[in-house]
Amino acid sequence: MNLETVPKLAKRGLANALATNSLAGLGFRSVQDLTTAELLAAAGGGSAQAWDQLVERYERLVWSVVRSFRLDEAASADVAQTVWLRLIEHCDRIRNPDGLASWLATTTRHEAIRTSKLQRRQTPSNFEFDVEDTTAASFDELLVDSEDRATLIVAFRQLPDDAQQLLRLLTADPPLDYETIAEIIDRPIGSIGPTRARCLDRLRSLMAAAERRDGAGD
Repeated sequence: MNLETVPKLAKRGLANALATNSLAGLGFRSVQDLTTAELLAAAGGGSAQAWDQLVERYERLVWSVVRSFRLDEAASADVAQTVWLRLIEHCDRIRNPDGLASWLATTTRHEAIRTSKLQRRQTPSNFEFDVEDTTAASFDELLVDSEDRATLIVAFRQLPDDAQQLLRLLTADPPLDYETIAEIIDRPIGSIGPTRARCLDRLRSLMAAAERRDGAGD
């Protein structure tokens, strides 16, 4: 495989770069029903179907972590693509398949930090950024129950950067455990719950203030 093609093809699951196989040994089960361990083994053996399912299952998680670092659009896409490349390189060497979510989150964090440090010195890339951010549209649904999405988005953007990062990580899909989140944001694990509560209280206060202003203007 020419790994230089990976950034273009990561979102499409390397359908044109990985050889398709029949998922031999897994019977007639649907690829959606396979465990993470089975998908990793099949993807490592060259199954494009298994790879597609891994990307579909975990792409929201990767984007949640990427967006929590507030990189620009091109850098965010580059980080996401690089993370999938790392998984391709290691998918047959993941020791704990059930911990793949944490592995992806930690890998994304490391790559985001590296990219952030180098961003100003990077030259424009020739890669086509076709990895779609699937988290933005549904973030409000994951965070709180609100009919006024515009108010929520405005209020969320008024939160400090560290609060925005924490809430994005807490609404990642699949969910991240507190230990992984604590590692990503470099905070004690015992502080995650109380900080989450304060962030949500602040968010609700900002939304309520916005609604009062809107009401006064009617």
